[in-house]
Amino acid sequence: MTDHSASRGLAGIVAAESALSFIDGAAGRLSYRGYDVHALARHAGYLESVYLLWYDALPSAIELAAFEGTLAGQRQLPESVIDVLRGLPAESQPMAALRTAVSALGQVDPEAEDISHEADLRKAGRLVAGMPTIVAAFDRIRRGLEPIDPDPALDHAANFLYMRSGERAGPTAARALDTSWLLYLEHGLNASTFTARVVASTLADMHAAITAGLCALKGPLHGGANEKAMEMLLDAGSLEKVEEFVDRALAEKRKIMGFGHRVYQTEDPRATHLRRMAEELGREAGNTKWYDLSRVLEDLMLERKGLYCNVDFYCATVYYSLELPIDLFTPLFAIGRTAGWAAHVMEQHMHNRLIRPRAEYTGELDRPWVPIDRR
Repeated sequence: MTDHSASRGLAGIVAAESALSFIDGAAGRLSYRGYDVHALARHAGYLESVYLLWYDALPSAIELAAFEGTLAGQRQLPESVIDVLRGLPAESQPMAALRTAVSALGQVDPEAEDISHEADLRKAGRLVAGMPTIVAAFDRIRRGLEPIDPDPALDHAANFLYMRSGERAGPTAARALDTSWLLYLEHGLNASTFTARVVASTLADMHAAITAGLCALKGPLHGGANEKAMEMLLDAGSLEKVEEFVDRALAEKRKIMGFGHRVYQTEDPRATHLRRMAEELGREAGNTKWYDLSRVLEDLMLERKGLYCNVDFYCATVYYSLELPIDLFTPLFAIGRTAGWAAHVMEQHMHNRLIRPRAEYTGELDRPWVPIDRR
């Protein structure tokens, strides 16, 4: 009924300008601020990449140490937020607990309503520092354990693994988790990032926008895909059964989670590094079952359907190899993506115009009014 045609799912629609990341789906290319993600995954860490995203420059050694030190000093949660987590039912879904805690953080942040760029940067830092603490604390509380205070001497990923388990992880485990966060950091106007930008465009605060991003990430077609991918691998069960599993699933027209992507027409560049980390973790543990099963399933899907795996497929194998509960996989995605959401919120606040697209009306027009006694 309008003079514009709607694009379902906004496919192909340019909705914003951004200098944060570049994606070439045909070539399987992803870069952050002009730096290829392959170079970052091989040579940088998560917080170094966060610094790049926020400040549009790679940090010097002194700048990175200062940045990491500042965030390490902000990991501790206010006791009121811990109380919120204690008050949740033990069976609460971890993503629901995470969005509740982030909203609660917004109530106690001293700069909550200040959306100046300087305040946004400080709030973003506190959120990035605190998100792993929220996830680890909730996981312990629901298991009947006391939260463990963060250790400022540990790096970002190693500290999360310590806060959750009480044990210090080895370097391969910490590096694998850190690499996964780097690869989840930023990916254009995906559903959760677009949601966060829409909220920011109303001049709502950082915590409101990040909470909205968490709500969008929660769905199985977005952040929840890594959980579904692992459940699928468990269902497949073994190398001997995986081919039968794939053929049966395809015959029944069931979706094979972790394959295909709305943007990439070739291999998701993020999957390249998670595949490598999954193999390293398996070999170090002396058990490559899940890596081997994943490789066979990957080959079968390429052969049967011409579909490449995406970031969620091998991320599932990595997280499972780290002995993390499946229902924490999406919160772990959120930990990595928080800094990317924050970068988009800051970009939106600095160059704001309210995001207000149109809808194509498909209903009836000019329907006659019927008095209530004649209906």
